[in-house]
Amino acid sequence: MNRKILVTGAAGFIGNAVCHSLLKAGDTIVGLDNINDYYEPQLKFDRLKTLGINKDKIEWYKFVNSAIYPQFKFIRMNLEDTKAMAMLFANENFDIVINLGAQAGVRYSIENPQAYIESNLDGFINILEGCRHNKIKHLVYASSSSVYGLNGKVPFSEHDSIAHPVSLYAATKKSNELMAHCYSKLYNLPTTGLRFFTVYGPWGRPDMSPFLFIDAILHNRPIKVFNNGDMLRDFTYIDDIVQGVTRIVDVIPQGNSNWDSLQPDPASSPAPYAIYNIGNQHPIKLMDYIHCIENAIGREADKDFLPMQPGDVYQTYADSSSLGRATGFTPATPLQQGINKTVDWFKNYYAL
Repeated sequence: MNRKILVTGAAGFIGNAVCHSLLKAGDTIVGLDNINDYYEPQLKFDRLKTLGINKDKIEWYKFVNSAIYPQFKFIRMNLEDTKAMAMLFANENFDIVINLGAQAGVRYSIENPQAYIESNLDGFINILEGCRHNKIKHLVYASSSSVYGLNGKVPFSEHDSIAHPVSLYAATKKSNELMAHCYSKLYNLPTTGLRFFTVYGPWGRPDMSPFLFIDAILHNRPIKVFNNGDMLRDFTYIDDIVQGVTRIVDVIPQGNSNWDSLQPDPASSPAPYAIYNIGNQHPIKLMDYIHCIENAIGREADKDFLPMQPGDVYQTYADSSSLGRATGFTPATPLQQGINKTVDWFKNYYAL
């Protein structure tokens, strides 16, 4: 079935990969991104080029048609532009919305909190309003494993409390989940939030550790190892994330008829609302992760051991069993396999 889908964050790491997958499946896609300078915009333009969008043709508020996919067009726009977003929804008649556009990054939220309010809160309410007024069949949106914050119970389950985030980024993602629930309850809008766990892979973000570590080792610079290497992360390969996103689009929440208001389950609701983890379910010690990168490059890293950074958490560990039950799929790409592909892409992209 050919669906018309809005994918925000289409120039981003996950959004770009999701667009490719949906387009190959035959869907009609409108990609949206503001191409901000949080990290080098050229990487975003190069991702768009793989979708057939020429950098020289991109202008604010104007559609660019793909030279590769006849059913894809791109528009440069800010999510927080209320009038422009309302017009986009009214004119395009979307069936599905996949909101992957946001101001990303835990540490940057400490330096520039206002950017997170504008994009992740003001922008998200425009998404919700567009869905509400235009009969969208399903809103799928990116949340984050960072919402678990100070929660020490592992593996992290959607059924656990997320009352204690430790970064503004995490707080905005928790807020997105709360806002979505309101719209699900008030307007019967089906919404699904996806908590991504440490996504990595080819075309990844330069501010994340795989990119930073690979770049430093290849250029003989020391890598920064926080909390003296005593951390664990549930690294999830980009192809697994894409599988989770594209499969969950077809799993439209209906509301939980057995939901108990005296023992409220945070992961579901009597409204058409759902939350899922997407993680590899296999936390890796930071030093073991570094060894995987060293193995892929064939060189040992010079390590600069440092204390824990503000906003960081000690570990992330996903329970993705709910996703598995809903879609028949759970992430399982081995870390060394994913790192090898990431290093190969990095060397090729930067001609090293």
